[in-house]
Amino acid sequence: MKDELMYHINLSEKDAAKYAILPGDPGRVEKIASFLDNPRFVSRNREYTTFEGYLDNEKILVVSTGIGGPSTAICVEELCKIGVDTFIRVGTCGGMQMNVNPGDVVIASGAIRMDGTSREYMPIEYPAVADFSVTSALAKAAKKLQYPHHIGVVQAKDSFYSQHSPDSMGVVDELNSKWKAWIRGGCLASEMESAALYIVSSVRNLRAGSVFHCVWNQEQAGHGMPQENHSLDTTCAIKTAVEALRILIKEEKE
Repeated sequence: MKDELMYHINLSEKDAAKYAILPGDPGRVEKIASFLDNPRFVSRNREYTTFEGYLDNEKILVVSTGIGGPSTAICVEELCKIGVDTFIRVGTCGGMQMNVNPGDVVIASGAIRMDGTSREYMPIEYPAVADFSVTSALAKAAKKLQYPHHIGVVQAKDSFYSQHSPDSMGVVDELNSKWKAWIRGGCLASEMESAALYIVSSVRNLRAGSVFHCVWNQEQAGHGMPQENHSLDTTCAIKTAVEALRILIKEEKE
């Protein structure tokens, strides 16, 4: 059974680790792995590219999830089956509060469930929340590294263009009304995977957290603020995740 490959991620129990970093983009996996010791390519299948490396002698998997909840849920389910129990998503987001600037780090303590995948695990009334120990480690890491950062709720959506072109959609009134409500409620940013990650992790008794790099801020742009400073360098979010894992590893060994 140890050699039996998971159908989608193409990994088996012999590839297992306790910890995994989950970017969405397969092209970001190697970059993340470069911050680990002895990084090595493991597998590539569909949207799932995997590298492994080590941090303080603890094996870490870096596995891309692709875009959105369905592929993220598959990834988490299959990694769980081979032994992973702690996940940190590293992704990009768009700022929603006026003080969330391009280049800032956003740590998601919870997610608004505007996805479909999580509804097939738990009723919509059940909150999508991150594991406290993982979120705490991410907060400590961002503070230690002195990165501008924010901690709070993010919006996890299924449709990228429903956010960026809501007026072209048939449910324009619903989209705009909810967007305004999320902002009034203090939602920090918008992304596409954390709700599924958190709900699957809750159901499967796993630990999960998320850290994002803010690429730009749609609200700032809507208020006429210049957006030439789009930020595409995800290094700060990656380093925050790696340092958070270092903190978690140290805490568990103690």
